[in-house]
Amino acid sequence: MMASHGSSSASPAGAVPRLEVAADAAGAARKAAAFIAERIREASTQGRRFVLGLSGGETPRRMFRELSEQDVSWADVHLAQVDERLAPMGPERNLAMLQEGLIEHVGLPAENVHAMPVETDDPVAAARRYGEELRIVSGTPLVLDLVHLGLGTDGHTASLVPDDPVLKVQDKDVAVTAAYNGLRRMTLTLPVINRSRCVVWLVTGTGKAAMLRRLLDGDRSLPAGRVARGRAVIFADRAAAQQVSGALRYPA
Repeated sequence: MMASHGSSSASPAGAVPRLEVAADAAGAARKAAAFIAERIREASTQGRRFVLGLSGGETPRRMFRELSEQDVSWADVHLAQVDERLAPMGPERNLAMLQEGLIEHVGLPAENVHAMPVETDDPVAAARRYGEELRIVSGTPLVLDLVHLGLGTDGHTASLVPDDPVLKVQDKDVAVTAAYNGLRRMTLTLPVINRSRCVVWLVTGTGKAAMLRRLLDGDRSLPAGRVARGRAVIFADRAAAQQVSGALRYPA
């Protein structure tokens, strides 16, 4: 069952994320995948292409596999990356996770997969070209139909981490971060994430409980707290939602 969780009375009208709490991580992943698939089907029935931005990390692996089993017209989908490590191709790359969990299992045309060009000596120029590539698909300004995000234990989302200069970027759709856990990353910026038609968060595990509460409370000191709230849907498990007032009244 869907539930709305309000932040403070200072939140603007309508700027309240929708929260759905599942019994466990598998249930949250299944619900998130079903929601994304339904949005794709809506676009297909309207004869529209669907530009989908997916994040990496461990949390969405199950969601990717669940999404691969949905009845979706993948020929209508263009897949973009939300962020990626500046590193050679390997198991830690977000693209590798996407390929293993989703791309290899669905009929997504190769030309519809827009991988971030991170294996380059000039990542700043590559980030600019990636923004141009996505604008060819979506139009100008760049507006993605749906962006999937995760939530880090430090409050980061995408590769927008605390105190990184990229948090202040307003004139670029794609940018390159400073080093984080030893690697620089390419990431969509806050302006393009906030222009997206829908944001889907997948947040699971006890370790995310404090950050989920702060996200729902609209804590803008967190990078995640700067993401637009009015078109956001959060899929969480009970463990992640344990600190959210009233959330456990709505288990799946």
